[in-house]
This record gives sequence, C-alpha cells and structure tokens, in this order.
Amino acid sequence: MYSVQRVYIYQHQQPAVLIDRLWPRGISKARLNGVDWIKAVAPSSQLRQWLHKSPASRYNEFCQLYQQELYQPQQQQALQTLQQLHQRHQQLYLLTAAKDIAHSHVPVLLAQLQT
Repeated sequence: MYSVQRVYIYQHQQPAVLIDRLWPRGISKARLNGVDWIKAVAPSSQLRQWLHKSPASRYNEFCQLYQQELYQPQQQQALQTLQQLHQRHQQLYLLTAAKDIAHSHVPVLLAQLQT
C-alpha cells in the first residue's frame, strides 16, 4: 500500500521515498537520511513551472501532460524502481512538499502506480 504524506511531518515511521524534483525547503539531508529520492517520477521542471503560473486553470491539462511524461524511458525506469521498493516493503510512504496534494502531481503518480 502507498501512503502519501507531506515531507515536513514525516517521522520515519515507515520506509519512504521523496517524489519531488526539488529538495524541500528547510529540510536537511540528515533529516531524511535513509529516505530514497526518486526525482525522475516528478514532473519536469518545465511542466512544474508552467503549472505554477496558473494552477487552477491549468491543472487538468497538467495531469494529461504529466501522464505523457511518465511514459518516457527515464520515468518508466524510475517507476519500476518505485514499484520494486513497494514490493520489498509492502507499505511505502510517498513524500512531497506540495501544500495541496490533491492538486499536485501525486494523484496522477498514484493512479499510474496502481495500474
């Protein structure tokens, strides 16, 4: 099972993976010691920046574009790594710095992982 949590409240209770392209502000590398960082499963910098210019009106299109990105070879390899970690641990936390998880890349990524 995958669980999603903001990186700022993660307490090392279960194995976890950081799924953002950028390292979260205010979080030291030491604090996330032992947490894998698979940034290739996050949206490209270009797509992320495009969304942030107008999140409300662009979110649906962002989801479609991000889904397409997930089919690229590098992203497919990263997804496979994420799925292998999940198989090894059964319970895996997906960590993100996103304030509004429901309107971020996370729902698209979860849908892809569950297919």
